[in-house]
Amino acid sequence: MRVELLVPDMPTAAELLPWLERIDANRWYTNFGPLAGELEARLREELQAAGEKPLFVTSVSNATAGLELTLAALGVKPGARVLVPALTFVASATAIVRAGCEPVVADIDAGNWTLTPAIAQAACARTRVDAVLTVSTFGVPHEVAAWDDFSARTSIPALIDAAGAWGNQRCNGRTPVVFSLHATKSLGAGEGGLIASTDSAIVSGVRRATNFGINLDASAPTPFGQVAQPGTNAKLSEYHAAVGLANLARWNERATRRRALMAEMRTRLAALPGLVPAWQQGDTSLVRTLLSFGVASGSLRDAIEEACALAGIATRRWYLPTLDRHPAFVTCERAGELPVATRLCETLIGLPFHLHLASADKDAVIVAVERGVARCANTAT
Repeated sequence: MRVELLVPDMPTAAELLPWLERIDANRWYTNFGPLAGELEARLREELQAAGEKPLFVTSVSNATAGLELTLAALGVKPGARVLVPALTFVASATAIVRAGCEPVVADIDAGNWTLTPAIAQAACARTRVDAVLTVSTFGVPHEVAAWDDFSARTSIPALIDAAGAWGNQRCNGRTPVVFSLHATKSLGAGEGGLIASTDSAIVSGVRRATNFGINLDASAPTPFGQVAQPGTNAKLSEYHAAVGLANLARWNERATRRRALMAEMRTRLAALPGLVPAWQQGDTSLVRTLLSFGVASGSLRDAIEEACALAGIATRRWYLPTLDRHPAFVTCERAGELPVATRLCETLIGLPFHLHLASADKDAVIVAVERGVARCANTAT
């Protein structure tokens, strides 16, 4: 492809060198090293808002492991039924299965394309739900207070998969938030993740589980150095922490550029004759990692994709098919019909979006989309 869909924005070798030299000097490469601790502290500072409850964080080797371990830290037992939105990356569901639980697929809100507390409440009236794993779909944040209220009213724990929502999702409540530091995200460390909550017990539970379940807290009931509940090995290495710290130093500038790029592409696409994109509702100040929108029909999407392919422009249908259509999850129960997710499955299209797009690349994308719209209109007549 001449215009790639997604190109990671990672630090250069020169930007990484000072951090790598610190690793050499420390001779500490993993197991809660000083760079991992510094990254956690810096990310906590970014998330902690003045006047809000103290926030606790811990890093993990990747966000998928973070979701799995956070479910366990919330007390969700194997065999539990976990509500999850139909429109999400498959890792949301695979983490549920790997935790020994069963996904229950729910529809999403027509405006912001997320699983909301209201949808979860309605699902609970239809079927048994033991926990909720909701998603900050395409970077749109959740109100943590609303999920805290949901859990308080129903006694059903919830967690937020905010893998692609760094810079957007607040963490001002007990409901834990899981971020991804994958290379494709707006703040990448190559691989990695972060769990944040105002409940220290949840975060310490995840942290302990990332180190095989070994207790390193002298004040805990379990004897120091012993295991009460088996965990796994999901610690963030010093090398990944180095990449994260180097990228964090560039965050504000990169976030500004992402907002400007999204505003430009949205404006140019919305101005095309015959194309009225259906955007996910959300503050225009959000930092986005993907450009995804809905069109009027499946035939229009097909025409746009064909025109882009002919021009050497990559496209993708994020995150399709919906979970209920994957062979691994087709037998999972659906908490009612899925009209919103089903409609989006027929019309969603993703276009190139990354900070390496040149002016000529952006022009080529717009021209290709315009050709697709025209081809679809000609076919219809």
